[in-house]
Amino acid sequence: MTTRSVHQYVLGIMRQLGLDESECTKLQTGGPDGDLGSNEIKISHDRTTAIVDGSGVLYDPQGIDRAELARLADARQMIQEFDTSKLSSDGFRVLVDDFQITLPDGTHVQDGLSFRNTFHVNPLAAADFFVPCGGRPESIDINNVGKLFDADGTARFKYVVEGANLFFTQDARLRLEKAGVHLFKDASANKGGVTSSSLEVLAALSLTDDEFGRLMCKQSDGSLPAFYQEYVAGVQNAIEANAAREFECLWNESKATGKSKSVLSDDLSVAIVELRKNLESTTLWDNVALRHLIMREALPARLLKEIGLDTILARVPLNYLKAIFGAYLASHFVYEY
Repeated sequence: MTTRSVHQYVLGIMRQLGLDESECTKLQTGGPDGDLGSNEIKISHDRTTAIVDGSGVLYDPQGIDRAELARLADARQMIQEFDTSKLSSDGFRVLVDDFQITLPDGTHVQDGLSFRNTFHVNPLAAADFFVPCGGRPESIDINNVGKLFDADGTARFKYVVEGANLFFTQDARLRLEKAGVHLFKDASANKGGVTSSSLEVLAALSLTDDEFGRLMCKQSDGSLPAFYQEYVAGVQNAIEANAAREFECLWNESKATGKSKSVLSDDLSVAIVELRKNLESTTLWDNVALRHLIMREALPARLLKEIGLDTILARVPLNYLKAIFGAYLASHFVYEY
């Protein structure tokens, strides 16, 4: 689910700048064995030139074979299982337990573990997009962010969308943005996971135990209920719509004010939280017509169709309902104005 929001930021950049995804190159940390990494491979259509995961580094400047990447993503296997016969003559795979390796360009790699740990700052890692889907927190900070620039001061990445949390420190982000990199930080880009979790909890609170077992759980024959599949599709649509709204808000505000997107991301979050808090002290919730109008917009359509608004309002704790009400009003107001 997190990938659904992360990729909306990638698509948003491409839409704003008129880019063709199939022609864009990408570096990805976090491999096909992980949730975010595997889904990023499945959902994207770019020319991925490098993937770094727990097993090592996979690189091909011509673009890594996408069918083989998809096979690994489906099987949730690391790049150590990649069929290297599918690499071009300029491509390579270096695993963490490799020693004394010579790359196609003649570069000598003393040990694979060190090579893997620092590949994100290696000149070979240059690409249009960098989408971290895994890696250590603060892998890029103010002390090593300079390694992401060529000798002439050009950044090796034009666009960064943070899927993994805290891969960059804030001062490193600001350094990249000052150099002209379009960067969207984790706090905005990967909100999809939070949305998914909250809507999963909502379903559990709204349905009885019998209903939940019948509608949301795998059945005895191994099939998934139609309600579950439709509910998941609705959650995915909501995540993508919310991500697209926040992307447009950040892009337009940055363009209008010249302010860093990383700073605006924090400002936006604070604005939504503060407005939501202020709404709690108003009597808007007591306006029944308004309450019903907002909740019909904020709640999943499939859940409303199944049990109705009155049932949801009767079953779900009041503080949870008010939180949904306030969050919907606050976020839509901030995104719009």
